Amino acid sequence: MRVPLLTCLTMLAFAGNSILCRLALKGAHVDPLSFTALRLASGALVLVLLAWLSSTRIRGAGSWPGAIALFLYAVCFSLAYVGIEAGTGALLLFASVQLTMLLYGIARGERLSRVSLLGLAISIAGLVYLLLPGIAAPPPGSAALMIVAGAAWGAYSLLGKSAASPLATTAGNFARAVPLGLVCAAPFVATQQWDHRGLLYAVLSGAVASGLGYAIWYDVMKRLSVLKASTVQLTVPVISALAGVAFLSEALTLRLVLACAAVLGGIALVLASKQLLRS
Repeated sequence: MRVPLLTCLTMLAFAGNSILCRLALKGAHVDPLSFTALRLASGALVLVLLAWLSSTRIRGAGSWPGAIALFLYAVCFSLAYVGIEAGTGALLLFASVQLTMLLYGIARGERLSRVSLLGLAISIAGLVYLLLPGIAAPPPGSAALMIVAGAAWGAYSLLGKSAASPLATTAGNFARAVPLGLVCAAPFVATQQWDHRGLLYAVLSGAVASGLGYAIWYDVMKRLSVLKASTVQLTVPVISALAGVAFLSEALTLRLVLACAAVLGGIALVLASKQLLRS
């Protein structure tokens, strides 16, 4: 029961990032750049502490390309959630992550079966449908930022794929990303705003949903197949959408439901087909 329980906790943590960010920004409790800097700093602190407790050496771990990808994900994530709802944002984020990694594989010469190509086409069609102009469509600017955030997270995942010590690498990348967050926020210090609730949401997002969440996920991933690890993440947009309805009074539109079914179903089809080809 340990692995299923930890897996559920991790997916809740991933969805929690969307909810906490949206709670902070929707209520104007903090500006997006301050949220990013606070999230990265608190995440770095927790990860360094976890590395110290586990006697994991972090000096020299991580890389600047990884830190830049992490920072780009975090800042675009925060800026996007100023104008986009939790469920829609999570769907765009995780779809962009998966599609980035799939397209990278194709660019590297990986061949997809007809079933995989069908799944990829269904996923892209779902995204196009979600972004079509209309009352229920997300703001184009926010949607574009979230897609960039997903692509950056996909790149970050690919950069860290061969890390000998995921915890040390992540701690190192977070530590390097902190000054990037501070430099980005510094020019706007005169207009920055945050109250105790904004500070709390940012620290919870960084320390718990990101720091502890990533640490638990690395432990879980050792015990899951690639297919299971990839597929289980597709639950995050669904959890985020339902939590957005419950805690943020967001609408669960028919467009979001249909787009979610198409995008996640298509990606699951690709993952299942790739696994069958390997077996």
